[in-house]
Amino acid sequence: MTDHLDRILEQWKAEKPHLDVSPMAVIGRLGRASAAINARLAATFTKHDLDSSSFDVLATLLRSGAPYCLIPATLARDSMISTSAVAQRLNKLESRALVTRKVNPDDGRGTLVALTPAGRKLIEAALPDHLATEHAITGVLTKAEQTQLAALLQKLADSAGGRTAGK
Repeated sequence: MTDHLDRILEQWKAEKPHLDVSPMAVIGRLGRASAAINARLAATFTKHDLDSSSFDVLATLLRSGAPYCLIPATLARDSMISTSAVAQRLNKLESRALVTRKVNPDDGRGTLVALTPAGRKLIEAALPDHLATEHAITGVLTKAEQTQLAALLQKLADSAGGRTAGK
């Protein structure tokens, strides 16, 4: 099946036959897949009045286990949002009474972020819908293909980040 990217690659081959443009097929399709996946996930999050960053924070707190409480640095490290976005995201979630911040009893200068009952109820409702969306997206692949794709994407992520096997 020919798509827009195939036409672009053919144009490059015709215009610059001496250049190897094959990486454009991978990177271009990866970008298009990412955009389409993010749009599908965003639609699911919207049903629960969430966005991806809010979902990630709440999910990270939930999967940390009882008492569903982490220091902000751990929350940033274990979620899929940047450290610079944590404070802003926590302010938003706290204003909605989905998380609370309190003094860390082990470090009087630090804080702990805790999932509130309302936050737990929301993430417990959103998580099955999120997983259903992910299953719908990945369901076109066999389990073996999903495993292989996950490994290949990790390899690409490591390479893009400057890490290679053995480092």
